[in-house]
Amino acid sequence: MRALLATSIGVTCATALTLPLAAPAPAAPAQAPVAQAPAAAPAEPAGSTQSMPLRPLPGAVPRATGTPTESMHPADAQGLLRRDSHRFSLIGVVWDDADAELHGTVQVRTRATGTTKWSGWQSLETHNTDHAADSGSPERESGTVRGSTAPLWVGDSDGVEVRVRSENAGPRSGAADAAALPAGLQVELVDPGDDPEQPRAEATPATGTPSAVTPSAGTATPATAAQPGALPEAAGLTTAAAESSAVNADLAPLGAAEISALSKAESEEQAVVGAGAKPFVGPRPRIVTRKGWGADESLRERTFAYTSTVKAAFVHHSATGNNYTCAQAPSVLRSIYRYHVKSSGWRDFGYNFAVDKCGNIYEGRAGGVSKAVLGAHTLGFNTNSMGIAVLGTYSSKNPPAAAVTAIAKLTAWKLGLFGRNPKGKVTLVSGGSGKYKKGAKAKLNVISGHRDGFATECPGIRLYNKLGTARTSSAKLQGR
Repeated sequence: MRALLATSIGVTCATALTLPLAAPAPAAPAQAPVAQAPAAAPAEPAGSTQSMPLRPLPGAVPRATGTPTESMHPADAQGLLRRDSHRFSLIGVVWDDADAELHGTVQVRTRATGTTKWSGWQSLETHNTDHAADSGSPERESGTVRGSTAPLWVGDSDGVEVRVRSENAGPRSGAADAAALPAGLQVELVDPGDDPEQPRAEATPATGTPSAVTPSAGTATPATAAQPGALPEAAGLTTAAAESSAVNADLAPLGAAEISALSKAESEEQAVVGAGAKPFVGPRPRIVTRKGWGADESLRERTFAYTSTVKAAFVHHSATGNNYTCAQAPSVLRSIYRYHVKSSGWRDFGYNFAVDKCGNIYEGRAGGVSKAVLGAHTLGFNTNSMGIAVLGTYSSKNPPAAAVTAIAKLTAWKLGLFGRNPKGKVTLVSGGSGKYKKGAKAKLNVISGHRDGFATECPGIRLYNKLGTARTSSAKLQGR
């Protein structure tokens, strides 16, 4: 293939892909467009997104013509009555203004495909504007970014019902403006498409052979530096997929479904640190690549964006619920990816890495797992940091020990490449997060929870309370 890898901070996010409103009966999912590629290269795993506008619910009483009841009036409640749809597995709600917050509740219920069985009402996490690109960044200012709830994994479904209520719904006076829901509310139903054809290996560490040198501690990765050399022909890869894989070429063969684990000695041999400095680098864990979980590389912004270093790791939960199996994790990731790009208007998957409940680690945003890739995970603190999302919701449920261990393994290796002590502190300059004004200096843990940088419940109190364990374990893996 003739394409050269080039990187750029500039972004132009894709506009949302939508399908026509669902027909009364379930139908096969529509296919997403794929990247242009050589004739021999197959299409990426396909998925689809159905977008349905929300409307005032029947029975609503306009304030000017009737007496408000506890039920609602048009400014207080919108929704979608129970209806059939094309098949989907993940659901979320978006709106026009990325800076507008939805102060209220969003509840959905869904019907399992091919049955008459409807779920109970489930709530979506509404305050999701803190998982986003920083204000003023090209990604944020692209003109395509929208406000959004966290998405919810509901499994294979073909029916949906939605209700959205303002937190001020009900009798009151003089608060109509405050009660209004964001404009342009619509529900997004995401089908993740098929799993990639290659088998997924187990998350059992296995030693490998050291590859080429990874970035040294504190070494900047220029935002506009071109990757040298042309991409080789790669059977089974589109051009975009080959480019995404090539940024990990020093760690795994082109098109590999995973990056194998290395011992601590092998990982330290790869690391380049200052003269005389001890390389406190943890053993590299096994990482499932974007190819491994079936990322459709035609969806994302073509170029990659970098910052100068990685000073901190922010831990999140995806808030997508815990009703998934580890075998379904790639489908969950493809759904979140499509929701981030096609529904929310981001340039790529928001987090740098993801971890499932079995402790499998996944490459997130494209650009190279050992590099300082700019993410969209912690509003105000995306620069010089990385984001790790544990798939699930951990506000009232404890995270599995395997997931906490995976956080420790990943941070011991990745933070070690940049000379960071997992038990240490770091000072970051805020890009404006609500909790910290733009330009304010925040002294945070090197491994922090999302709530440390923003007023949010993320990563859920149960996961947040495990971060001390992760820090200690991570430092031990580094040999500190």
